[in-house]
Amino acid sequence: MAERMAYFGLSVNMVAFMFYVMHQPFSSSANAVNIFLGISQASSVLGGFLADAYLGRYWTIAIFTTIYLIGLTGITICASMHIFVPSQSQCDQLSLLLGSCEQPKRWQMLYLNAVLYITGFGAAGIRPCVSAFGADQFDERSRDYKAHLDRFFNFFYLSVTIGAIAAFTMVVYIQMKYGWGSAFGSLAIAMGISNFVFFIGTPLYRHRLPGGSPLTRVSQVLVAAFRKRKTPLSSSDFISLYEVAGKRSAIKGSEKIQHTDDFRFLDRAALQLKEDGPDPSPWRLCTVTQVEEVKILLKLLPVPACTIMLSVVLTEFLTLSVQQAFTLNTHLGHLKLPVTCMPVFPGISIFLILSLYYYTFAPLARRITGHPQGASQLQRVGIGLAVSILSVAWSGIFERYRRNYAIKNGYQAIFITPMPDLSAYWLLIQYCLIGIAEVFCLVGLLEFLYQEAPDAMRSVGSAYAAVAGGLGCFIATILNNIVKAITGNESEGRPSWLSQNINTGRFDYFYWLLTVLSLINFGAFVFFAKRYKYRERKGVRMEVLTENVGG
Repeated sequence: MAERMAYFGLSVNMVAFMFYVMHQPFSSSANAVNIFLGISQASSVLGGFLADAYLGRYWTIAIFTTIYLIGLTGITICASMHIFVPSQSQCDQLSLLLGSCEQPKRWQMLYLNAVLYITGFGAAGIRPCVSAFGADQFDERSRDYKAHLDRFFNFFYLSVTIGAIAAFTMVVYIQMKYGWGSAFGSLAIAMGISNFVFFIGTPLYRHRLPGGSPLTRVSQVLVAAFRKRKTPLSSSDFISLYEVAGKRSAIKGSEKIQHTDDFRFLDRAALQLKEDGPDPSPWRLCTVTQVEEVKILLKLLPVPACTIMLSVVLTEFLTLSVQQAFTLNTHLGHLKLPVTCMPVFPGISIFLILSLYYYTFAPLARRITGHPQGASQLQRVGIGLAVSILSVAWSGIFERYRRNYAIKNGYQAIFITPMPDLSAYWLLIQYCLIGIAEVFCLVGLLEFLYQEAPDAMRSVGSAYAAVAGGLGCFIATILNNIVKAITGNESEGRPSWLSQNINTGRFDYFYWLLTVLSLINFGAFVFFAKRYKYRERKGVRMEVLTENVGG
């Protein structure tokens, strides 16, 4: 929860901090934050690899939460000491709009970016391991294991949502009341408390044994299959598909996996030939389980790949919707909500949906589908992707209306002045829709990857979701740059669709572009989901260490 609080607290407030304090344009501020978001998620592959190969999930979380805390402390120092920011004198709203405020020194931006990206790197060991480590605490031999696991992932995402709500409300309030240093400091304090609580629970945890380097095992399969690429499966030298004797797999923390007919070219890695001898090299002969691990990783890839588009949409919403809200009336009765509080509404919708999930959606869906959880994991991912299409389509419709209203009422040149007669709460529709999409898609994806990934590669499997999110952030930045380059021309005085002045830009066109891309992506997901076959598990076995990790 604390990591998510820091993640969302930085994703929203850092754009405003760079604009108002560091005097950077909205576009470059948004790109810098998108890169931070991308690093914090894409680097999860490293964390997942270290956890599965060498450190185990516990020590990976312990090390990277400390790195995260160091980064947050560095950001707090930057926001608290005047030496790290440019002078704020003679920098009013007009100067900000014209870009005439004092620019930061190169070393100041270098320091801010360094601590920001250190914080992002700290998430590398948290994101892929926390949910998997929590799921490891359940006994796979229990009759209610799947039901417990389903509830765990829902409650896990509920805690994530509470962290996001805290970031969009409490942190924003602290920033307005006490300043930027206190706001970022509150994130560091929350992370420090979280680390303390995590370490206190050490004696109670169950720890899955690291299974050795998954990268090495994958490489061995690819090399062995390549070496025997010309050996026909009907060769007279063929003895059998190789597997170790006994009930246990040769891989620590993994059960044996039954042979499948998918990706038959990889089976050559397990072809046991006479020439292999009694003690073959693992770079020449691999077990069936090892080969099946690689097959599973390949079969899983299309599903998280199809969620990249949702991550693009979520990333764009974090910045574009805030720019929309700056032009709208954020009063709720006599209460005026800060613009940076607006993204709290997807969090509230997620909180309500997860809280009511087992009392509303699950029973109704169970009657229709007959599925114990109401819908399968892939069905939930598909529902989320479909709802995200509705969200961006509505965003395009509303943005067209908002832009026309601004031009008609003389607000075209005043793009950060709110229009008193147009409420920001029209944005709630797109916020609530994207919240629903996030619940179904990302919770279903986390559960799908944990259950379907090879036993000794579950952190890497969970990292797939984080990497998809990171790639979505990077793609959002690339897409923004492409759209600006194609649609804008400064020499001709033609603003781009993503102009800093939202009233002269065409955010509506951009939202509809996202709608078209999301529709194409949804078609691809349906294609792959229909062809996916869930794993059959027999005699599930989990090797754990029950003693204190310090022993």
